[in-house]
Amino acid sequence: MADFFDQLNSTLFLDIETASLTEKFEDLPQRIQEEWLRKERNIHPANPNTDPGSLFFERAGIHAEFGQVVCVGVGYFQLNKKEKKLAFRSKCYAAADERELLLAFKTLLEKKKWILCAHNGKEFDYPYLCRRMLIQGIPLPEPLQIAGRKPWEVRHLDTLELWKFGDYKHYTRLELLASVFGVPSSKDELDGSQVNRTFYLEQDIEKIKKYCLRDVEVTARVYLAMNPQGEELDIEIIHLEDSVKNPKD
Repeated sequence: MADFFDQLNSTLFLDIETASLTEKFEDLPQRIQEEWLRKERNIHPANPNTDPGSLFFERAGIHAEFGQVVCVGVGYFQLNKKEKKLAFRSKCYAAADERELLLAFKTLLEKKKWILCAHNGKEFDYPYLCRRMLIQGIPLPEPLQIAGRKPWEVRHLDTLELWKFGDYKHYTRLELLASVFGVPSSKDELDGSQVNRTFYLEQDIEKIKKYCLRDVEVTARVYLAMNPQGEELDIEIIHLEDSVKNPKD
């Protein structure tokens, strides 16, 4: 039990929310427009009559070359052994300028020898963050540096991978895992498919931040459920002040 909580104390749970690089396809630089049209043909090869650029608003945000990070939510546990209570401290990094957001997040990653944990993090969150940092001219912080490292040297956990138990064809949504473990949903007001509209059309970054933090908390609770320690611990949720302020706040 002690070893588990020692590792838990160094585990940073995270989730990112992304949006298309621009609101309108026509606002992209010409070279990027041409590349998106190539990507679009691969997305729907059976429908060549799709209007050029018509998929950009709905689909571009999931591709780091055509999207941007608009919010990073993080959280970590602190154990009070005497009271048998876990405090989960979480915060958001969100800013109008993506580079400012990523630099602030980089500073956090460099403060401690973190173990990172995200749902589908190895396929999405970690590589997306790496790509956007490099595009923004930001050197990768140590926890995101994996080139040349042996697998056991990479401190990346992924609740999706843990749940697969080696079954690599099996994909399980975070919401499904939350359901089977009795963890409250994060999808009450928003889901990932609505982030772009919320960011550009509603301009409601607070709604996105709230959703992102709930996903971080759900991931952390699912991780605990997947590592039962034989006793129930109370969890106190503490939201820390955002590190990066949105100019509109």
